[in-house]
Amino acid sequence: MAGTPQYIRNLNENLIMDALIAQGTMSRADISRQTGLSKPTVSSAIEHLMERNLVRETGRADNAQGRKATLIRFNETAYYVFGIDIGATRIRIALSDLNGEIIAYRTYPMVIHEANDQAEASILMLLRSHINELLHENQLNWNQIQCIGFGIPGVVRPESGRISRIVDPLAGLEQAFSLESLSGAFPCEVILENDVNLAALGEYRSGAAAESPLFVFFSIGTGTGAGIMVHGQLLRGLGGLTGEIAEMLVEDDRRLEDVLSAEGLMQLAKRHLHLKGASFETVIRSVDAIADEDEDQVEGNLHRYLTPEKLFAAVRSGEAVALEIMTQYSQRIASALRHISVVLAPELIVLGGGVGGNGDVLLPLLKEIVSKQFPVQPQLIGSKLGEQAVVTGAVQVAVQQTLLNLQQEAME
Repeated sequence: MAGTPQYIRNLNENLIMDALIAQGTMSRADISRQTGLSKPTVSSAIEHLMERNLVRETGRADNAQGRKATLIRFNETAYYVFGIDIGATRIRIALSDLNGEIIAYRTYPMVIHEANDQAEASILMLLRSHINELLHENQLNWNQIQCIGFGIPGVVRPESGRISRIVDPLAGLEQAFSLESLSGAFPCEVILENDVNLAALGEYRSGAAAESPLFVFFSIGTGTGAGIMVHGQLLRGLGGLTGEIAEMLVEDDRRLEDVLSAEGLMQLAKRHLHLKGASFETVIRSVDAIADEDEDQVEGNLHRYLTPEKLFAAVRSGEAVALEIMTQYSQRIASALRHISVVLAPELIVLGGGVGGNGDVLLPLLKEIVSKQFPVQPQLIGSKLGEQAVVTGAVQVAVQQTLLNLQQEAME
């Protein structure tokens, strides 16, 4: 087929599509100058692209003299994609057009009673229900959805799409979230990727690390992980294991994730309070009213009152004991960052995740440690995208895949 008129026409159409996506609204003459194609060739290709609903006319150009040129633009609403962040406690779903513009976003609780065959079917039905809800609200149907990008808190095997090392709250659901399972549950193409990798991609494309040549997205939450990007490409490594810093061994040969995760932070806080002989009530009293329960009741229910959110709030309110805990915790984070820095020498480290996203508290403490103790001193900043970092990256890979499919479709 190569070299035939049909093949050449399809190449021309893809060239025009690329120009419109990159430049935005253009006249036919602009497209001709941009692509080097003749005006008759451009006009013919535009007509065919309009038949495929991939481009549309948007009015007249505001040129000073002569006949006003008709403007052409890529039709970003020809199809849509979803980006989905499967978290340990929440499901985040974003609906996007083909420009990557998120037009609807929802957060739902992750409801899992017990990981078994019934739970696998239930979670897939739940996901389908949430997506159907968003489609209905935006007057769309499945025929308009080309691709769904999923972010999973575990290792995604590139060759098989199978999952391993998923965070503990989702343990037992590896098969439910595998590429094979998700592809069978949804009537469109599915892409599966590690959630922290997607967060790194999101920050690179439209967040805190825009166009950074070498940076690390360091995520701390229920789990701990790193996404590493070099010149816009994710590093994956053997079996997709690049960035699995959760397995680093730190003090007393403990896993880094056990030390830095939200649960690790809470264990550190409890130990510190016990050693200080301090009451957690005194730590959180200034930021969280504790009804009429007495101190003994509060101490007996630390699992209910002691949360990362309350601890960070206590630091912000100036509670000295809370600041002591957070200073110790920052030393642990810094230890991991130091190892990463001396191996990779990244220009930038972006801190994110449910715990790491509290940059207003953590970054000043970490920057002081970096300036005094690090032989390699990358810039430390907080995530710009926050809780939407993963879904933003998921949307971007889904959009990229859809555009690639549309180009390949033209070549068939």
